[in-house]
Amino acid sequence: MNLNLKAEEKNTYDAIVVGTGISGGWAAKELTEKGLKTLVLERGPMVTHPNYPTATKDPWQVDYRGRPTQEDLKKQEKQSRTGYTTRQDIKHWFVNDLENPYTEVKRFDWMRGYHVGGRSIMWGRQSYRWSDLDFEANAKDGIAVDWPVRYKDIAPWYEYVEKYAGISGTTEGLSQLPDSVFLPPMELNCVELDLKKSMKDKMARDLIIGRVAHATAPVPQSPLRGTCQFRNLCSRGCPYGGYFSSVSSTIPAAEKTGNMTLRPNSIVHGLIYDEQKGKATGVRVQDAETGEQIEFFARVIFLCASTFGSTFIMLNSISNRFPNGFGNDSGELGHNIMDHHLSVGGGASVDGFEDQYYSGRRANGFYIPRYQNLDSKSKKDYLRGFGYQGGASRQGWSRSAEEQMLGVGLKDALTKPGSWSINMGGFGEILPYHDNKVTLNKDLKDKYGLPTLTFDADLKENEYKMRKDMANDAAEMLEAAGYKNIRTWDNKIGIGLGIHEMGTARMGRDPKTSVLNGYNQVHAAKNVFVTDGSFMTSAACVNPSLTYMAFTARAVDHAVSELKKGNI
Repeated sequence: MNLNLKAEEKNTYDAIVVGTGISGGWAAKELTEKGLKTLVLERGPMVTHPNYPTATKDPWQVDYRGRPTQEDLKKQEKQSRTGYTTRQDIKHWFVNDLENPYTEVKRFDWMRGYHVGGRSIMWGRQSYRWSDLDFEANAKDGIAVDWPVRYKDIAPWYEYVEKYAGISGTTEGLSQLPDSVFLPPMELNCVELDLKKSMKDKMARDLIIGRVAHATAPVPQSPLRGTCQFRNLCSRGCPYGGYFSSVSSTIPAAEKTGNMTLRPNSIVHGLIYDEQKGKATGVRVQDAETGEQIEFFARVIFLCASTFGSTFIMLNSISNRFPNGFGNDSGELGHNIMDHHLSVGGGASVDGFEDQYYSGRRANGFYIPRYQNLDSKSKKDYLRGFGYQGGASRQGWSRSAEEQMLGVGLKDALTKPGSWSINMGGFGEILPYHDNKVTLNKDLKDKYGLPTLTFDADLKENEYKMRKDMANDAAEMLEAAGYKNIRTWDNKIGIGLGIHEMGTARMGRDPKTSVLNGYNQVHAAKNVFVTDGSFMTSAACVNPSLTYMAFTARAVDHAVSELKKGNI
């Protein structure tokens, strides 16, 4: 046996998973638990639970009162526009823009976390099922292409992942927002309950506690995790495992099987395609620390590198068979970028309730499910709809920082909570427009000498019409509840701010108009599965991560079945 064959044999596995975020963690867990020797590749450094560098720091232990330095702002020139990636307690989770540049034709906010666990460490944890309203929307509206699945296909997989991830929430029986398997809910406070009653009585609209991937009770299926401590410091990483992340849940589960090889600092930049076999045989990797070029091989490959990470790999994988990018027979690869549009909503001050307060720091808020365009009675001059996330709270001691008082008077003022206020922000659906796209930029290289991406995407007329209702409806609900000093906002944003990138390798029924089939397989190379946000065919208006989990578990089940049958 020559050296090349020996090297190939050494670097050969049953399966390869690219990425360790929410989708990659689930793929790793499911593949290894089904007995496949699995190589898991992560482009960033190692992170192990519970070792999060700022997780237990007190406010006075965080440099510069948490504020960014000029150097921080320079390193995250584009991400800093969002206002939160440069905080001293979480800045290490977000990439350096100078080392990892991208180009934008129109403003595009791309927030990336290159490390084991990916953005599952920093995510907002809101977890909602889709309904048939969402899976049928494209077909009914004549928009883009039809989803190749329906709610009944995914419902069992939602249940499967929910039991492991642990979703806190309430059973509501809403057709547009199916219930999950729930852990005990977090509590609405008195003002939120007041708004809930007003909305139900006066408008027949619902307000519920947010559905979050927090262990409000023990999760037997995920024994490494403790319960939520209500610290609300989640984006630092939770040493208790109170919320679901790859690092605290799926990656350790995969490791426990003895079937996982985890390799950090491994930048996958291409797929290896075998013209004779008609399938991918492996991936090309650049070691982030040494620059070494390595090839790894497997029978099945799961791309879970994030929407644009996986799309980059596919666009950068050129062969005689795929001159325009791997699996890109349809020409849709890189197109149909979606997100959720936000930074629009309303707020008010609330009189009364001075005798009521709350305890702990609830890592959650209320949620107002979609109510527009559900039927002919709520038909609007735009397609689809929106929901709101929000919360009510009392002013704290910091309101007295500018008070002109000293001594006993100041101390007395600081010990009393201030007045109540309430805010709600909308999350609206963006339609899948073909001309909202990302392309490979070979002229601008990153620090590793690899091509970068150029974004050309923006909101369009449908979203702008929706945003008017998102502001006006917020004011209407707050006014109906009798609240004061009502204000609305609608800030100019770029796509990406919702951090729910979707759609650039969409699934569909027809290989001529989609990249993947209904099981997340590349139409033209059935042993490659893509289960991060790139597979999404439409965006709905709810947070998508729970849907990624369900589709990933389902795709692995299908992949292993097909491997056993010898079909891939």
